[in-house]
Amino acid sequence: MSDPMRPPVSPRPAPPASLRSDPSRSRASVRTAVVWEVLRGALDQRVEATGRESLDVLDTGGGSGNFAVPVARLGHRVTVVDPSPDALFALERRAAEAGAADQVRGVQGDVHGLFDVVERDAYDAVLCHGVLEYVDDPAEGVRNAVAALRPGGVLSLLAAGLGGAVLARALAGHFTEARRALGDPDGRWGEGDPMPRRFTVEQLAALVEDAGLRVGAVHGVRVFADLVPGVLVDTEPAALDALRKLEATAAELPAFHSVATQLHVLGETRPADAG
Repeated sequence: MSDPMRPPVSPRPAPPASLRSDPSRSRASVRTAVVWEVLRGALDQRVEATGRESLDVLDTGGGSGNFAVPVARLGHRVTVVDPSPDALFALERRAAEAGAADQVRGVQGDVHGLFDVVERDAYDAVLCHGVLEYVDDPAEGVRNAVAALRPGGVLSLLAAGLGGAVLARALAGHFTEARRALGDPDGRWGEGDPMPRRFTVEQLAALVEDAGLRVGAVHGVRVFADLVPGVLVDTEPAALDALRKLEATAAELPAFHSVATQLHVLGETRPADAG
């Protein structure tokens, strides 16, 4: 929320081409494009609201830096908390190769013990991507992520969606597993399911609101990308670009949230609490 009394912030240079959604690179870029665009927009809004060119960003469970390094290359300071020493080593190497070593700090830990390794109320944005599926208490994980935010900060929450898994099992002919996932409290389709937990939009929104934030936006992620046969897009840049645009459009529509492989929720500080 920008302050009308604050002088306008000078326009920031566009990020390097390597950081933009490049549909010709690979289908992996399609899978992350929606989240990246929403996150980059939220960070730009915080820059405008604070008047600071460089923000403090916390990436819980950030692993090898799929999001942390691009965020750092935008000029922000990023702290990555991850329980895996191997992931943190890969993060260090990746940040160095990207010329962002001075902007990225990795510390070993997890979201449940978050304040053993980072400070409260210290970050303009917190990323919690692919974490809630694996923690013992998702509600505590979200509360800790929110407690790390400064007033006015934003939470980027990305988690596995129940509907996408049900659709994928059904399309693969595993109808009993699809039905089992629908009735399972954790959204699992069986003992062999590698995902410990999945969520609906309503469940994620409740976690965010119960932690004291309001839901600013919800997007469906990987609505089509995981279902389209690779032969249709992997060698055709024009088809990949069309798929990326389709994903971006569908992500905005609530009707497609229930069949997305992942759900992205942007949590924002309530206006009464914003500073």
